[in-house]
Amino acid sequence: MKNLSILISTAAVLTLSSCGMNNNAAKNSNDAALAPIAADSTAEKGLFAKMSVKDTVKAGELVELKFTVYNNADTAQRFCKWHTPFEPFISKYLDVKSASGEEINYKGAMAKRMMPAPASSYIAVNSKDSVSTQVDLLKGYDLSKPGKYTIIYVGQNMSGLIVKDSISFVYSK
Repeated sequence: MKNLSILISTAAVLTLSSCGMNNNAAKNSNDAALAPIAADSTAEKGLFAKMSVKDTVKAGELVELKFTVYNNADTAQRFCKWHTPFEPFISKYLDVKSASGEEINYKGAMAKRMMPAPASSYIAVNSKDSVSTQVDLLKGYDLSKPGKYTIIYVGQNMSGLIVKDSISFVYSK
């Protein structure tokens, strides 16, 4: 009976684990040098991300968002790619709003995740290095009207990445 209680307690702890949380007990010996970043870490101590997009995008062109993760730490760090542009649009990790504050509809898939995240869900970033990816916002958001739009990253609870600044662009005819 004691063993069953211990097993249930262990399963509960593992179930409550998430991608962006620092969980040293769950790491295996191969991952010892790649500690996931805690969500409250600062840019000076480890991983942080920045977004960029062209100032003006004409209708018919791709709306390419560049997402770069930087590692200022003295050791390699890793982050969960879930809820970031490092995977296809299978979750809503951006808030895209018009100049009037109206939220633009997300039209991508919404995946359910099993926890804890498997090791393959993490991306390593070497010390003093960065990794980048680009995503076409038209594949995940209903950007059909000309206007000024603001993008805010909201996936930090899952990925552990902090993006301090929102970005804006004009979508024109």
